[in-house]
Amino acid sequence: MAVPRLSGDALAAALGAQLGGTVVDLRRLSGGASRVTSAFELVAPATQARALILQMERGGASGGKVQMERTLLEAARRAGVPVPAVVAMGVGDDLGADWLVVERLEGETIPRKLLRDAEWDGPRRALTAQCAAALAAIHTIDPGQIAGLPPADPAGDPLPYLDHLGEVRPALELGARWLACHRLPAGPAVTVHGDYRMGNFLVGRGGLIAVLDWELAHAGDPAEDIGWLCAPAWRFGGSGEVGGFGALDELLGAYADAGGGTVERARVHWWQVYATVKWGVFCALQASAHLSGSTRSVELAAIGRRICESEWDLCTLLGVVPIGPAPEPATKGSVTVPFGRPTAAELVEAVREYLETAVVERSEDGARFEALVARNVLAIAERELLYGPAIAAAHTRRLYDIGVGEDATLVAAIRAGDFDEGWEPVAAALAATARDQLLVAKPSYLGGTSA
Repeated sequence: MAVPRLSGDALAAALGAQLGGTVVDLRRLSGGASRVTSAFELVAPATQARALILQMERGGASGGKVQMERTLLEAARRAGVPVPAVVAMGVGDDLGADWLVVERLEGETIPRKLLRDAEWDGPRRALTAQCAAALAAIHTIDPGQIAGLPPADPAGDPLPYLDHLGEVRPALELGARWLACHRLPAGPAVTVHGDYRMGNFLVGRGGLIAVLDWELAHAGDPAEDIGWLCAPAWRFGGSGEVGGFGALDELLGAYADAGGGTVERARVHWWQVYATVKWGVFCALQASAHLSGSTRSVELAAIGRRICESEWDLCTLLGVVPIGPAPEPATKGSVTVPFGRPTAAELVEAVREYLETAVVERSEDGARFEALVARNVLAIAERELLYGPAIAAAHTRRLYDIGVGEDATLVAAIRAGDFDEGWEPVAAALAATARDQLLVAKPSYLGGTSA
C-alpha cells in the first residue's frame, strides 16, 4: 500500500527524523512539473544549522531516478562540474515520495534578473566561458558508469506524446518532420545534462556557482546540450543566442578549449530545432497534468498556452515568414445579446485588475507568484474574447487554401510526407497561426521580448 504523501509539519518531522535533526522553516519554492522543491534549515545536536534543499517527486515513486541523480551528481563533482553536494536521499520511505536533499548554495537563478539588472553585468560577461567549461566537464562523465541513466533522450520522439495527449499541433508536426528529413549522423554518446539552460544555473558575483536540476540527464550527443542552451525559449528576452547572454562562436570556442571538442554550427542548429519542438511538447505534457486533474495548478494551466511560443520559434529557426496580416481585435464593449454590459471581456478585465491591485500587493512569495500567474491567465482569456473569432476565421481560410479541412487532416498529411516537397506555403500558413495565437497568449513575444 502506498504511503500517503506528507506535507507541512508532518513532512518536516519525518524529514528531520531521516536526517537526524530538526527541520525548521520548511518552505516551498517555485519548481518544475515533475518535482516539488523546498528550502529548509536542519538543526542537529552539536552542529551549526545547515541550509538545505529538498526535492520530492510529484508522483511519489520515481523508479530509481533519485538514486541515479545522486550517483550522477557525485560523478559530476569528481569531474569538476560545479554542483551542490548531496546530503541524503530516500526511496519508498515514510515521506510518501522519493526525495533528494542537497546543500543550499547562495546565488541567483532568476533569468530576467541575471540578463537585465546592471548589478549582474560582470557575472553575465563571464558566463559563456564558464558554462562552456562546465559543459565540457559534464561530457567527460562516462554514461556507462551511471546506473539507471537513460541510454537516450526519453522524449526523443515527440509524436507519441502528442498522440497520447490528443494534441493536434500541425506546426510541431512540421518541425518533427523537418528533423526526420534532416537527421544528423550519430555523434559520440556522452552524458548530457538534458536541461542545461538559464534557470538551472546558480550565479554569484564571480559567475557560475552551480549547475542545478539534473533529473532529465541521459546519454546523448554533446551538441544536444548546446542546442538546448541556445534554444530561443531559454533566452528570456536577452539578445544573446547562448541563453540570452552570450555569442555562439564564443561558447563553441571555449567548449573546445576546455576539452569538449569541435562542434559545428549546423549541428547546433539541428539541435536548436529539436529543443524547440521538444519544449513545445513538454508544455503540452505539463498542461495535461492540470487538465487530467492529477496536479491542479494555475501555473501548469498557463504553460499550455506557451506552446505557440515554440511554434513561432520553430518558424523563426527555419526562416519561415508568416503569410497575411495579423487580425484586428473586436471592441471590448461589443455587446452579445441578451447579456449586455459588462461584457465577458469587461468582466475578465475587472477580475484581472483586482488581482493586480489587491491580491498581488497583499501576497508574498509563492502566493504572490501564483496570483501573478492567475493575472496573466485572465489577460489571455480577455484577449481571446477579443481576438478569438477573427483568429479562428483566418485559420480556417488558411487551411482551405492549403487544401485541407481541419488541423487533424493537415497533421496526417505532414506525417505521411505529403508536404516534404514544397512545404514552404504550409509553413508560412502555420507561422501565421502561431503569430495569431501569440497575439492572445503573449503579444510581447512577437516584439522580440519575453517580458
